[in-house]
Amino acid sequence: MSATYEDLRDQLAELIAIPSVSADPAHAADVEAAAAWVAERIRAAGGEADVVPWNGGRPLVIGEVRASKDADSAPTVLTYAHFDVQPPDPLELWESPPFELTERDGWLYARGVADDKAQLLMLVEAARELAAVGELPVNVRFALDSEEEVGGQSIVEWVAADEGRADAAIVFDGSTEEPGVPTFNTALRGLCYFHLTVRTGDRDLHSGLFGGVALNALHALMQALSAVVAENGRVPEPLRVGITPPTPEEIEGWSALAEGASLLAGVGARPSDAGAFDDYYVRTWAEPSVDVHGIAGGSPDLVKTVLPVEARANVSIRIAPGQNVADVSAAFERLVRDAAPEGSDVDVKLQSAAEPGLVSPDAPALGLARGAFEQVFGRPSLLVRVGGSVPVVASLAARGIPTISTGIATNDSGAHSPNEKFPAEYLARGVEAVCETYRRLGQLG
Repeated sequence: MSATYEDLRDQLAELIAIPSVSADPAHAADVEAAAAWVAERIRAAGGEADVVPWNGGRPLVIGEVRASKDADSAPTVLTYAHFDVQPPDPLELWESPPFELTERDGWLYARGVADDKAQLLMLVEAARELAAVGELPVNVRFALDSEEEVGGQSIVEWVAADEGRADAAIVFDGSTEEPGVPTFNTALRGLCYFHLTVRTGDRDLHSGLFGGVALNALHALMQALSAVVAENGRVPEPLRVGITPPTPEEIEGWSALAEGASLLAGVGARPSDAGAFDDYYVRTWAEPSVDVHGIAGGSPDLVKTVLPVEARANVSIRIAPGQNVADVSAAFERLVRDAAPEGSDVDVKLQSAAEPGLVSPDAPALGLARGAFEQVFGRPSLLVRVGGSVPVVASLAARGIPTISTGIATNDSGAHSPNEKFPAEYLARGVEAVCETYRRLGQLG
């Protein structure tokens, strides 16, 4: 029997109320509580589920709802979503409490509502509804993650170690390019995230006595970073090793999407250079990009005329399809070390990493899923690439599992920002789309 919209909203509100912020150790118990909640929902769907602290770390939820008939021979679908969320800061910008599901003007607002708790709930609820009426044609396995927002390495290792059957996989952690238009991802960029530290002596120095003759750690850091940042949207050649460029057909399809100028204007952003508008999709989907996320050193607030002895930066590279973490991270370290001034000590740590993922657009499982979503939403589907990283996709591809990477959150959801939102009407429709996908995947051999 199908859940009403009110039932779904109430379930989602319960999960939202658990502040499962994986990046903050103060919320470790909340992450555990969210895992327990998710596992119980799988059991309530008629399945089995375990909370697994992978390698002693944050928990995974591993479970299964078996096919209604002939489960031993039925196709098996491995599903993925995550129940951890980004920190809610800055709190003063929220119009409603971030961990209290709030509905207004046709939207559901809360931290994690779009990324990724609503979509996780749909995977479980669809299995429950079909199983409840004896119409689940596939075994639905769940591998649900509590650390996607901080790298997701546990699920990557779990997929590599898993020996269970998987005729197809669903990664339900994405968004649509246009509201109501089913969108399926054929490639996702990977990620290398670095902590960079530069030291230039034993202690801070008086700028009046040593300015102009002694190394300044902030200056040395900026000089090192200048070797890796992009110029006119293109990172240095050593960071481009291995790129698989998009096909002419892909680029032609992207030309029909919203213009880069409107997308940047819609989020209040300014273009990095003159070509950013025209190259929006190529740069964000098929090219590597380098971003400095934070710099620390010296005294940015007080009048303190010293030469700082230490400066730090957090830097990431979104690596393009075809590249790999090992080659790109080695090139990054070589570039910053070579560019740093003589006499500075440079320490580079690869803090987290995820390989890029490639999905065959011709896989039968993907075709079945596209048909299911097109039926429910009444719109032709799109095949796109994604600028972000979902680490599990590359692991599934390495095992040769045909992967359906999709989502129905909208691209204006504000994920990772205050006032994150999800269309209220998609809550029930998403469950319907996943139900139809499970039905169609029953055709797999």
